[in-house]
Amino acid sequence: MSESPQPYRVLARKYRPQRFADLIGQDAMVQTLANAIRRERLAHAFLLTGVRGVGKTSTARLIAKALNCIGPDGQGGPTIDPCGVCEPCRAIAEGRHIDVIEIDAASHNGVDDVREISEAVRYAAVSARYKIYIIDEVHMLSKAAFNAVLKTLEEPPAHVKFLLATTEVQKIPVTVLSRCQRFDLKRIPAEALARHFAHVVEAEKVEAEPEALALIARAAEGSARDGLSILDQAIAHSGTSGEGALVTAAQVRDMLGLSDRGAVRRLFGLLLAGDAPGVLAAVRDQYDLGVEPATLFVGLLEAVHGVTRAKAGGGQDPALSMEEREAHAEWAARLGFATLHRLWQLLLKGHAEVQAAALPIEAAEMALLRVVHASTLPDPGELARRLANGEAVPAAAQASGGPAPAETQPALMAAPHPAPEPPARPAPPASFGALVELVNGQRPLLGQQLHDFVGLVRYAPPELALRPNRPLPADFIRDLTTLLRNLFAEPWKVEISDGPAEPSLLDQQKSAENAARDAILATPVVRAAFEAFADAEYEGYTPPETAAEARSA
Repeated sequence: MSESPQPYRVLARKYRPQRFADLIGQDAMVQTLANAIRRERLAHAFLLTGVRGVGKTSTARLIAKALNCIGPDGQGGPTIDPCGVCEPCRAIAEGRHIDVIEIDAASHNGVDDVREISEAVRYAAVSARYKIYIIDEVHMLSKAAFNAVLKTLEEPPAHVKFLLATTEVQKIPVTVLSRCQRFDLKRIPAEALARHFAHVVEAEKVEAEPEALALIARAAEGSARDGLSILDQAIAHSGTSGEGALVTAAQVRDMLGLSDRGAVRRLFGLLLAGDAPGVLAAVRDQYDLGVEPATLFVGLLEAVHGVTRAKAGGGQDPALSMEEREAHAEWAARLGFATLHRLWQLLLKGHAEVQAAALPIEAAEMALLRVVHASTLPDPGELARRLANGEAVPAAAQASGGPAPAETQPALMAAPHPAPEPPARPAPPASFGALVELVNGQRPLLGQQLHDFVGLVRYAPPELALRPNRPLPADFIRDLTTLLRNLFAEPWKVEISDGPAEPSLLDQQKSAENAARDAILATPVVRAAFEAFADAEYEGYTPPETAAEARSA
């Protein structure tokens, strides 16, 4: 009787890491564990966190192997490089070791499940060096279950190790986090995933285009398991080449509903050129091929991001093809950062609209037409500068929504009226008194302070030295300097000086009034009037010209 064939194992299980060297992109964690094992400084509990498919459960099983490996001769100890041939290593790899217990916290999340663990840890391991509990998706435990396991987790027996794995570490109580040695498993870079998939297809005797593997690696979003599942599907979807399958980039795009990278670059070029009919035709072509509008916007956003990185000198994505790198470099040389950031915001808003729209393809067309219209407009900063300087401004877009041909479309439109000349600035007054009057007309309070509270030391525009005869506000000099600069369009130097100064204008005015009064009182007529009338008082003097003007008014 012939032996029945082995059932097919999916690639994600077949190529699960069996050694620490097989882990992709987790070198820092492997180095830490190697040092801990070599120095016999092993924690009693490990917490492994990261996105799906980066190797949390596989790492937990590898740690279980490393701690329980006895070597081919049965005399070995804990090692970062388990042999894989001894009975503990093989039993753990096959999931049948009695002392390595894997628990799914999603279905065993109650207090009773945790109580069973707390009671079982008291007993020594049956055949292994350590009894190891691997609790997957530990964040699914209930609050009561977490509280029940705290004491056991903090002080387990020496023969027990806990390995906790989760994708949502923020849901785990801090009291649990503080009792574990935490390892954050990183997303696997796309180029590393592509290299790994190349080894897998070689082992599977399957041919694959490098661009196809790069597409799968990008679609995996840092998850090896997701990528291997997509690769498994791509191999089943592929055609044949000789004796084996051939995975092509076109088949992968068709399978994933991705847009052709070349089609995205062509559409991006049409957007930059402002070709509305071409953009609408390209979008409909991709939609007819089965590409979702939201996926098309993702491709355009990736293109803008790639061009911006190339312009900023951030390096190119190794997963990009040579054609994409050359196109990004060319656009980066022609486009400014302001244009790229504006494109990013417009496409990002369009992507959100398409995802929420009842009519996705129509929403995509409207959003891209908005980008086309924006491409014909000048940069807002440049437009503001031209308007301020009275220069010509770019012409508006055609009523059809797209620009006219380059040979017929006017690039600039003359301003309808020349910019008005700025008003002429007055020259500084010849005297300090005239300056005070000018300041009083603009800032009455500042003018009064300048008139009443300071004496003039030096007036030589644009320099002004003053000596205060009473305390001034703290912002007096600043406000006066700013006002003079605005009035005369030149910087003024206003300072406080201790040098000899004239009396303030107020004191000068009072002195003049007193001198005029004394002169009037000294006239013979006024002296005779005071002698004839002992109770007479001086009330002031109005010149005849002023009195006549008052009567006529």
